[in-house]
This record gives sequence, structure tokens and C-alpha cells, in this order.
Amino acid sequence: MGLEQIIPTIFLVAVLILVLPGFVRTNSKSKQFIINLFIWSIIIVSVVIVSYLIIK
Repeated sequence: MGLEQIIPTIFLVAVLILVLPGFVRTNSKSKQFIINLFIWSIIIVSVVIVSYLIIK
């Protein structure tokens, strides 16, 4: 892994650490939590795909 892959990974993990506590606290119902988790996963996958296409 080159530095161009490590730095974005560190930033994504840092954002996840910052957002996750508030995300879990506000989604106490399991159905709402699953829906929001699905939406966040779509957002993250979209960002990764776009950044991969731009870098490539």
C-alpha cells in the first residue's frame, strides 16, 4: 500500500470515530439504525468509487 492509499484510509477511519458515537446515540431503534447504516454505507461506497475513478 502506498501513501496515497493509507492517508485516505486514516481520514475515513477518523471520520467514522468522530461520527459513530452520535450516530449510535440518535438511532436507538434497531430498524432506524439499520436504515441509517445502509444510507451511510452507500455514501461511503460512493465516495470511495469516485475517488478511485479520479485517482485512476
